[in-house]
Amino acid sequence: MNGTKAAISAGYKQKGAAVQASRMLTNPKIKSEIERILAERAKKLDISAEKVLGELAKMAFSNMQDYIRIQNGEAYIDLSTLTREQAAAIQEITSEVYTEGRGDDARDIKRTKFKLAEKRGALELLGKNLKLFTDKTEIAGLDELATMLSKARSRVQQTANA
Repeated sequence: MNGTKAAISAGYKQKGAAVQASRMLTNPKIKSEIERILAERAKKLDISAEKVLGELAKMAFSNMQDYIRIQNGEAYIDLSTLTREQAAAIQEITSEVYTEGRGDDARDIKRTKFKLAEKRGALELLGKNLKLFTDKTEIAGLDELATMLSKARSRVQQTANA
């Protein structure tokens, strides 16, 4: 999946491999072959756009309320009704048991760290797929560029006429 490395493997010299790879990637036959190989790989791995978007959606729309229950005023993690979709959004579960205090005041504490997958990245990818966000590039100084190009054309014409 690296055009330069592919060109080198095909026998092109390293110095011009990147340029050669760029040129070859515009060839319709090569483009078609790459698409065929990628489609074959996706089929073999059972990967589809729908599956990828589905996994992103599981992470993007996960909610802590799906995992936490309140009992006697205390929050606890309840995984007894965990679905496959909910499990897909879990990034980390860590339990730690330690003793706090000494002597008669000692008590065992169990602390559980529960972390869901990062939502922002998943939401951004879904938003990009749905074309919700557009990246705009503003280029400052275009007026100056037009003036500079006009002056350059004038100099070229003057040189040609001289």
